Amino acid sequence: MVSRASPFPGMDPYLESKWPEVHASLIVYARNQLNAQLPEHLQTSIERTVVASGEDDRRSIRPDLMVVKEPAAVQQAARARGMTAKPFLVPRDDFPERHLRITDAEGRVITVIEFLSPWNKIGQLARERYTRKQAVYLDAGINLVEIDLVRQGAYVLAAAESALPEEARGRPLICVYRPTHPDRFEIYPAALRERLPDIPVPLRPSEADAVLQLQALIDDCYRDGRYWRIDYQQDPVPRLDPDDTQWLDDLLRSQGRRI
Repeated sequence: MVSRASPFPGMDPYLESKWPEVHASLIVYARNQLNAQLPEHLQTSIERTVVASGEDDRRSIRPDLMVVKEPAAVQQAARARGMTAKPFLVPRDDFPERHLRITDAEGRVITVIEFLSPWNKIGQLARERYTRKQAVYLDAGINLVEIDLVRQGAYVLAAAESALPEEARGRPLICVYRPTHPDRFEIYPAALRERLPDIPVPLRPSEADAVLQLQALIDDCYRDGRYWRIDYQQDPVPRLDPDDTQWLDDLLRSQGRRI
């Protein structure tokens, strides 16, 4: 019987191909994990926008408006007045974009947690839109936790890429910003061959940090999403570098996940 645990000690690179679903699960599990730790007067909630996707044409729509659906009879009558050729139906490429906010009893935003996705990192307009939102958080003096576990796309974290130590470049990273220390960022690398780190989630200056256990989140996503059914015979996309590709192949073969 195939093990129902991921063969990887940390982030499973194959989960990136299923990121919309994985991202949605991470948001829910992270909310639950944080709410179990927070003081009574704080709450973690899920904020949602919709990203309309095109390589360089992405925009964010906040779902604040209710759409009133017309009765079917009215729709049929409208179609009958102007018959046109039968179209091919192609699904619209929209992505729900969610992040977490920790707020106090008055609704003031204390901390924002972003799980980055390819649609934050691919395409110039998408990157610009994300970094504008990022700047709003920083300028407002809000704690910001950015978790980037995907390898697709360009670097968009708040910390300058040029300031990163060499060993932290070109790999998944977590970036934590505290307005109490506005001159620095905390960077936590997420190495492929190691367990994901536990990440501090800053609250108000007088309160101890909450802790986000990233490995537990990924493990829960893997189990509940039934991702043990992934075909590990193929290499992940995007491909790893040659050393990591060989390590991955040896690991999967040693666990019977690859022939």
